[in-house]
Amino acid sequence: MTIDRRSLLSGILGSAVALGFSRVALAASEVERVDDLISRMTIEEKAGQMTCLADAFRPFNPPNPDAGIQDVKRLAQEIRKGRVGCLFNGIGVAGARKAQEMAVNDSRLGIPLIFAGDVIHGLKTIFPVPLGEASCFDPAFVQRTARAMAVEATAAGLHLTFAPMADVARDQRWGRVVEGAGEDVVLTSLLSAARVRGFQTGDLRRNDSLVACPKHFAAYGAVAAGLEYGSVDISDETLRETHLPPFGASFAAGALTTMAAFSEINGVPATADRSLLTDILRGEMGFRGFVFSDYTADEELVAHGFAEDDRDAARLAVLAGVDMSMQSGLYIRYLPELVKSGAVPMATIDVAVRRILYVKAAMGLFDNPWRSLDEKVEATQIATPAHRALAREAAARSVVLLQNDGVLPIDPDRGRKIALIGPFGEDRDNVYGPWAFYGDPGKGVDIASGLRAAMPDSSLLTVVRGSDIRTGIPGGIDAAVKAAGAADVVLLAVGESQDMTGEAQSRTTIEIPAAQQALVDAVAAAGKPIVVLLRHGRALALHDGVANANAVLATWFLGSESGHAIADVVLGKVDPSGKLPVSFPWESGQEPFFYDRKSTGRPVLDNGSTEYKARYATTDNSARYPFGHGLSYTQFALDQLKVADPALRWDGTIEISARLTNKGSRKGAEVVQLYIRDRVASRTRPIRELKRMERVTLDPGRSRTVRFTLSRTDLEFVGADNQRLAEPGLFDVWVGQSSTGGLHTQITLYAAV
Repeated sequence: MTIDRRSLLSGILGSAVALGFSRVALAASEVERVDDLISRMTIEEKAGQMTCLADAFRPFNPPNPDAGIQDVKRLAQEIRKGRVGCLFNGIGVAGARKAQEMAVNDSRLGIPLIFAGDVIHGLKTIFPVPLGEASCFDPAFVQRTARAMAVEATAAGLHLTFAPMADVARDQRWGRVVEGAGEDVVLTSLLSAARVRGFQTGDLRRNDSLVACPKHFAAYGAVAAGLEYGSVDISDETLRETHLPPFGASFAAGALTTMAAFSEINGVPATADRSLLTDILRGEMGFRGFVFSDYTADEELVAHGFAEDDRDAARLAVLAGVDMSMQSGLYIRYLPELVKSGAVPMATIDVAVRRILYVKAAMGLFDNPWRSLDEKVEATQIATPAHRALAREAAARSVVLLQNDGVLPIDPDRGRKIALIGPFGEDRDNVYGPWAFYGDPGKGVDIASGLRAAMPDSSLLTVVRGSDIRTGIPGGIDAAVKAAGAADVVLLAVGESQDMTGEAQSRTTIEIPAAQQALVDAVAAAGKPIVVLLRHGRALALHDGVANANAVLATWFLGSESGHAIADVVLGKVDPSGKLPVSFPWESGQEPFFYDRKSTGRPVLDNGSTEYKARYATTDNSARYPFGHGLSYTQFALDQLKVADPALRWDGTIEISARLTNKGSRKGAEVVQLYIRDRVASRTRPIRELKRMERVTLDPGRSRTVRFTLSRTDLEFVGADNQRLAEPGLFDVWVGQSSTGGLHTQITLYAAV
């Protein structure tokens, strides 16, 4: 195996340069420095650069099981021997400088460390969970919040974040749906790329540039039955059409690292899948950065039944294309002997090390190993008022109004008595959501505090817990019913705790816990107007008193400013504008459920018989709240759908426009969405596919024409031999406010002349 170092350098930075990241380019002297280092490195030092270990100097590792080196003394010894390339999940400049001094000043070659961490939706300022923030359908805004996260993370001594999660997740039973952008490939692609741009900026050498690591490559969101760490069995076409595009978008945005999935795909664990990590990732997709294993995932090849032992696991992972092993220590333990025995070529090791060192050079670490390690910045750039204000805006924009009969908004000046009932009313332990372990406990704003701060007369608010999250409490329901009876309107704060969602939190039933459901049903019987404030990290199947409430708000886990943002929406200071990135099913048993499903040969047609059709016996194959759904306090209407010319030439474009009007009395924002359907194709196509979206803000009575442009590439799909192709023919087009309904027209794609 040979390697052309200059072609590799060109490849690793090609996408970045093409997208305006010109300042990333390495000088010839930096390339020569890397070559010189590799020529002088021992195999042990090379294996060390390929090893990532938990940061024992500043430990912050609660989501993961204990593994590998956990004590400071032993870790320090390994760093001084040049046997560590990356430390992860520790924050704090002082500890990072101590470790970096060991690497730079005490090791033989002085190669600096990368400091990495799971900054998924914030460091100290916690933003909405990614699934919640996806509700804004606004890549530009997502880029802003990612930029704020990067500023705080780098101020705390981090260089790299294991984010965004670019997995398309179509089964709400899977706990990690909360980390991504939902069920749609286009939305996930747009938001993943936006997060990469926000994290990294256009200059990786900046002190506040945070290297992105899109994960989990690939198709982790397709685990069978939504079971965490489970298996994936999908076609090559589905892999390439649904699960790879968000990664491609992330790489095009400049991401130089990625993480292999825990799961197996079609019988081969991703961590040992050369076809996936080399042929597809580097060959088809042109990725030239480096690949992390997930936490001890290389070691887990033994439990998969794919590797004979740890030594074999290390061999399989490195030959597949895993450049950096996380936490297992297998590479430093076994690669030297594997190379000496001839089981792994030295050239394979050199390729991996060169990838890692090129990224370190692109980050400027060789010239300035102390970048992002400034205690003055640490003291001034974390949890700033500006970041808190942005978190409040993000939280309010993430709220989705699922239904409303007019009870919302509540006018704070009318003096109405409000009863806030439920386990999350005054709860601060569950405002951040999962993967926010750097956040300071107790500093998030609860709902009651947000309402009291916003109400002219806070004495009009009564707070009753009613039940715990999973269990009832003595007298709780009686107290709640009494409070409801004395109120003009009831707010029910119910849903999931943050430990019910996230990694390792797959659920067979995605419903409100029984104790809370009993509370809601009892309070509903009091007959007062009810507003449900859902707290959740996935779509839920809603029933009885929750489903039949006067209004339902999806409030996710909104982060540091949860209470203020919820009060802003409930009391009408902010008009809700979020749209669902996931479909809410009628029943848990519908999962996996997603809007862009196939029609089958026996679809249920409008007003037609449902016998012997593609449906469940207990419910039809629809959503309670579909993807893209979200109401406002004002009323938007679409009309005047126009197609300049319904004939789309092979190399041409076509413009589709519609007029959006705010017919209500309030200023508001709407997300106009364009969907297509290929009527006849050589492979069956989904009933709808999102292709374009635009967020529009309008004053009362104002209109705006929204214009979308489509080309042949928007109509392509993965066909025979895994090739992308478009086929001439008729296409349906809808412009609407969700994935159902909307204005309809048709266009025709004509073959090349």
